[in-house]
Amino acid sequence: MLSRRVLLGAGLLAPTLAYAQGTQGFPSRNITIIVPFAPGASSDGIARLIGEKLGEAFGKPVVVENRAGGGGTTGLIALARSAPDGHTLGVGAPGALAINPHIAELNVNFKPLQELTPIAKLIDIPLVLATNPQSGFKTLPEMIAQSKAKPEGITYGSTGTNSAQHLSVELLKKSTGANLTHVPYRGSAPVITDLLGGQIQMASVDLTAAAPHIAAGKVIALAVTSPKRVELAPDIPTIAETVPGFDITAWMGMLGPAGMDPAIVEQIAGHIRQAQSDATYVSRVRNLACVEGYLGPKEFAAFLERESNKMKALIQGG
Repeated sequence: MLSRRVLLGAGLLAPTLAYAQGTQGFPSRNITIIVPFAPGASSDGIARLIGEKLGEAFGKPVVVENRAGGGGTTGLIALARSAPDGHTLGVGAPGALAINPHIAELNVNFKPLQELTPIAKLIDIPLVLATNPQSGFKTLPEMIAQSKAKPEGITYGSTGTNSAQHLSVELLKKSTGANLTHVPYRGSAPVITDLLGGQIQMASVDLTAAAPHIAAGKVIALAVTSPKRVELAPDIPTIAETVPGFDITAWMGMLGPAGMDPAIVEQIAGHIRQAQSDATYVSRVRNLACVEGYLGPKEFAAFLERESNKMKALIQGG
């Protein structure tokens, strides 16, 4: 017969075990996190960090699956079509969630705010315009001037058409009259590869992908797109220092298919929130040149609505 002490101990442990295992037996198998970009970008690195924390919390393996394409939309469409049982999650960025739905030319029958369940905002992602030392310009004003002086202008790469990286440069063009030609890629890593190889003269990417090359002197940072300098790289000027009022920010959040059990959503969000207090996790986020920026399910849903409305106004305002 079990002693009273053992029974009491089991009773005390029960809530902890129930929380670790999830709601109503969740998870019952491996969890997949869909990353709608190529490996090597901030979205990939953050998804893997979150995957580690969720794996530790739930005691189940978490697999990261890269499905690049459509400026981050392709992977999220696959997410929306998966079972809403919490075993398939995904990460999303401004392009697919707040920009693409307002681009009529894309003709994509996908409404992310209706077809996905917001779980948590994960991070803020500094964006940077960068060039290589052979480009002939080292500052943003020099780049703008050179683009206007050349009939062919300057080519720049981004993580995909209508991504925040792409839109930021298009707004820069409209604000300054710079002569810039877009070359879309599937993620930051291939953009940086071609920038280093001289196939393009400028890149608009997340700071994560550019930071090691900037530190090594192989890439020159021209400006970040946020309204204030980034704490992680305070020496890089902002576009707003050249174009007052310029403000395009990037971020990343975790989502699931529409129709998820709210209890499971809160369960996953709770583990993500808990990770924010882990000094090692925060350090690793900063090492990816990102900034922690957690919002819970309700707050993240409201944030997505605001961002979508803001981008709609920017796009339709022309």
